[in-house]
Amino acid sequence: MAGPSAKCSLIPCLGYKDADAAVDWLCEAFGFEQHAVYRDDAGQVVHAELTFANCMIMIGPDNGGEFGKLVMTLPERAGGRCTQTLYVIVEDVDAHYARASAAGAETVIAPRGDSYGGRSYSVRDPEGHAWSFGSYDPWAASTTS
Repeated sequence: MAGPSAKCSLIPCLGYKDADAAVDWLCEAFGFEQHAVYRDDAGQVVHAELTFANCMIMIGPDNGGEFGKLVMTLPERAGGRCTQTLYVIVEDVDAHYARASAAGAETVIAPRGDSYGGRSYSVRDPEGHAWSFGSYDPWAASTTS
């Protein structure tokens, strides 16, 4: 159970070869905001927390280490396949898609209507992570069929 100050208790974590570039790109392309960015003595990102509405992702450099023995966070190490994808609820799918496209997101699925409601699209970021954005809100959807 989440504590009283928790906004969302599930926080996806992604690794990037260039975490510095990823922080900037995710904010520009997808509209994330920097919550906290921690850097080493050389000024390189070692951990970043980015927010979108009431949710957060954490990113950092994928440089192996103990955690790297458990997971494969770089799509290029998995033959271009992703080990997880993220779905983010947005109000205006087409405007969000235009923003992501302008920043260089690779379109996987162009904006379209979904059979279960809403519109969505899917893209890859510069390091190959798969992202989906849509107007369908499963929290608001009816649970009856």
